[in-house]
Order: sequence, then C-alpha cells, then structure tokens
Amino acid sequence: MTTSTATVMEILSEIQIVPVVVLDDPSGANELADALVEGGISCAEITFRTAAGLEALKALRGRTDLLLGAGTVLNAADVDLAADAGAKFIVSPGFGPDVVTRCRERGVTAIPGISTASELQTAVAAGLRHVKFFPAEHAGGLSMLTALSGPFPEVRFMPSGGLRPENVNTYLDHPAVFAAGGSWMVPRAAIIAGDFQEIARLCAQTRSQLTEHKGKNQGSI
Repeated sequence: MTTSTATVMEILSEIQIVPVVVLDDPSGANELADALVEGGISCAEITFRTAAGLEALKALRGRTDLLLGAGTVLNAADVDLAADAGAKFIVSPGFGPDVVTRCRERGVTAIPGISTASELQTAVAAGLRHVKFFPAEHAGGLSMLTALSGPFPEVRFMPSGGLRPENVNTYLDHPAVFAAGGSWMVPRAAIIAGDFQEIARLCAQTRSQLTEHKGKNQGSI
C-alpha cells in the first residue's frame, strides 16, 4: 500500500471514521485490529496517552488490512517512535511546528489539532490543508467549524472530541469535513475486558449508520 499524504487522506475520507484507541495492554492489539476490520472500519488512531500505545503500534506494524496512525503525539521524538513503529499518519491535540516538520522529514502525514482562527492560520502558513478540529464539541461544535472554514476554504477538517453516534453525521455532512474521530466504537472498558466482539458490533453498527445516512442523502438529491 502506497501511503503518501494524498493516499492517506483519500483512505481516511473513504472510511470517514477514525477510531481513537486508548490501550492499557498491548497484548490485545491484534484482536482489536481484527474487530475493527470485521466491523468495517479499516483504520485506527492508536494514542500515546498510555505507554501501551507504542507497543501496540509495533505489534500491528505488519498488517496490511489497517491504516495505522498515532495520536496524542506531542513532540518530534514521538514522531520518530511512531514512524518507526509503522504509523502512516500522526495526530496531535494542537499545532506543534516540530511535530509537523519531523512528519515531513519522516514521510508521514501530519494532522495537527486546531481550535481557533489563529491556530488554523498558523497551520495554513505551514502548508497544511488537513487539520483536526479539537476538541470539537467544546470548541464551538459545527457552528465554529463552519466559521473557521469560511476564511480558509481550502482546508479540510477532522473533528474529534465529543463526537458520538447522535451527532457524527451532522459533522460528516459538512463539505469541509473529510473524516471524524471518535471513541464510542472502541470503548476503553471493552478493550480492557477483552470484549472484542462488542467492539466489532459497535464498529459494524457505526458503519451501517453512516452507510444508511449517506444513502438517504443521495436518494434525496
């Protein structure tokens, strides 16, 4: 799989949902990946919020059925660790010039977080056209995203933070949104309990919801 920035964005735009995964034990990484794929979501943002995140990435490095990303990446050193472990895209909660620069040096896609016009302008000046809008619901929700997209029509957003089944479609319907991040289909409690069938069920339910909504929209055109 070729994973240039353009290809990564195409894949994420097609999948639409990016599961935000917090692992406490890397031993279940492959079972989790199996559950995601079984449920129809072939990507994951493995966060560095716990020490297990890096080990989980390493465990999944050889898989070709899952687009792997690393989340909560806060510095250039973590970019190196994530890239070495097989991450193809890097997600951070805010905009860090060192993170973006190292991503380019390592050939991985950077998706930094922004929540204000100043942060977005800084990201655009750095040559970025895809950013994470975070924390979406607490930073003004869809109305704020719409306001930000006005002066920056070339930018595409991945809202994350507070998204759930009840509001995700309203974000994905926005023309400036290329994907959405969420954790409801990968609940930490289910991962800890090893209930991967429940995760597969939630992923399939999410995929079905998105497909049904997309079909209704196309049918109304």
